Amino acid sequence: MIEPDSPDFVSSFARGLAVIRSFGAETPRQTLTEVAERTGMTRAAARRFLLTLAALGYAHSDGKHYALAPQILELGYSYLSSLSLTEALQPFLAGVTETLKESSSAAVLDGADVTYVARSAARHRVIAVNLAIGARLPAHATSMGQVLLAHLEPQRLQHFLRTTPLERYTDNTLTDPADLAARLDRVRAQGWALCDGELEIGLRSVAVPVRGRDGRVTLAINVSTQASRASVEALQRDYLSVLQDAAAAFEKTLHL
Repeated sequence: MIEPDSPDFVSSFARGLAVIRSFGAETPRQTLTEVAERTGMTRAAARRFLLTLAALGYAHSDGKHYALAPQILELGYSYLSSLSLTEALQPFLAGVTETLKESSSAAVLDGADVTYVARSAARHRVIAVNLAIGARLPAHATSMGQVLLAHLEPQRLQHFLRTTPLERYTDNTLTDPADLAARLDRVRAQGWALCDGELEIGLRSVAVPVRGRDGRVTLAINVSTQASRASVEALQRDYLSVLQDAAAAFEKTLHL
């Protein structure tokens, strides 16, 4: 990292960033004098930076006060869009794991399976299968799979139900297309899915959708636990809201 006195350090760029950072929750609108005072610049210098930001669409003024414009969010989105999906999701899943002390994952639908794209593992193993990024599980027997299936376009869902063999993994697995369709209707209406021993006896999980900038659901996140650690009621009462908050927070980054 270079020092401010390095010949490679662009002081004018740093000062421009200081002007942007001077705006915040407590200072959403500022006069020229206030910006100059907060950044340690002269009024003339602060004015040039503010006028430049306004010319580029990153700020606006009512003649007396300046404020950042919504276009400033593009700068943050440039960073987010440079991240891989795994990198972008990881802190949100880690937050779920830290709060609930349970594993949290994200997956996308891939044919008849879900493919794991991010995961934050708890210290204790929840499922016999070693789940890592890239792991695949049957969509119809998993909470994330049911969330993603529930939000397919009607024609794609009907094709899935008509052509996909619904393998039985436990006595709780839904293997009748009509039963699965009814479950997916409920999932779509309530906004979440809960599976209790449908893939593996003793495994419980709850999942919620994540909507992209276009409003479509192509990603789901879940939290999974052992039946001995949490009841179905606890999943709905305690786990679901934490997961929904994480999904909502991640959606905000996608919608910038």
